[in-house]
Amino acid sequence: MNVMTKPYKRKLDVRTGLVDLSHGAGGRAMGLLIESIFHKAFDNEWLRAGNDQSAFAVEAGRMVMTTDGYVVSPLFFPGGNIGTLAVHGTINDIAMAGARPLYLSASFIIEEGFPLADLNRIAESMGEASREAGVPIITGDTKVVERGKADGVFISTAGIGVVPADLDLRSDAARPGDAVIVSGSIGDHGVAVMSKRENLEFDTDILSDSAALHGLVAAMVAAGGKHIRLMRDPTRGGIAATLNEIASQSGVGFRIDEEAIPLKPEVAAACEFLGLDPLNVANEGKLVAIVAPEGADAILSAMRAHPLGGEAALIGHAMEDANGFVQMTTSFGGGRIVDWLSGEQLPRIC
Repeated sequence: MNVMTKPYKRKLDVRTGLVDLSHGAGGRAMGLLIESIFHKAFDNEWLRAGNDQSAFAVEAGRMVMTTDGYVVSPLFFPGGNIGTLAVHGTINDIAMAGARPLYLSASFIIEEGFPLADLNRIAESMGEASREAGVPIITGDTKVVERGKADGVFISTAGIGVVPADLDLRSDAARPGDAVIVSGSIGDHGVAVMSKRENLEFDTDILSDSAALHGLVAAMVAAGGKHIRLMRDPTRGGIAATLNEIASQSGVGFRIDEEAIPLKPEVAAACEFLGLDPLNVANEGKLVAIVAPEGADAILSAMRAHPLGGEAALIGHAMEDANGFVQMTTSFGGGRIVDWLSGEQLPRIC
């Protein structure tokens, strides 16, 4: 008598197992890893097709593409992890063009010996973040390197989006008189990450501000897109680097008001303890918008009505300055130059 049985299928020991070189070798073990962790976490129709690429319909309008790599240390920090950071950071790079992000890709370089439980936790966080944002991860790649050749896991992502035909945000568009608006408190991400570094660990209740900003951007564009000159997410180098970069590219200077800049007392205290300037500390869920003066009030109101812009503030203005300086009026009534960050103040912050 013939007995029909289901073929035996080995299960991945996600709870206690470790990544080994076979998980990147292209064989059964690699297929099991991808199916059990990544396909399960990111599940969507494109991944289920099982191709090495994904095909999708192209919407009308100008396309935007970005790519980024994530090497944050530690991998898990208050308010997020390397996976959520990879999703949010890539979406935000697309959103700063005023675009609606459509799809993401994700590539993993994993060190031999990395716990499968941690990898699964990272992948599940990425899947949740992408679903919450409505931006699916539709293709990817996995590589495993020998023990000691990486640092746990590195993630590279790419994203594409589409920009409305009547919107053109350019890095050289700032003009004297334009308003400088920040969407909320600065420095939260950098302080959250530093609070868990082995050589810096200190107590704080600050969470990373890591978040996808495309919904906030859409509200800003709806309120007055024609008045938005440009937008940036002030990640590495913080607000200081962002404004100096814009000043250099647009041929203007900026004057900002220290008292107008949203800053949590805990972040200020941590930065003082570590000898850091909050203006140089990274953010992962905030944006800086340069806005024509006639549109500043409407855009600021729209930002404050959105959950991710409740603390939005107008912190200064662009001005004529052949030197392209960023100047700040301090809380004591004095003034100082806000310069580029010198050297690497906070390595591996994203």
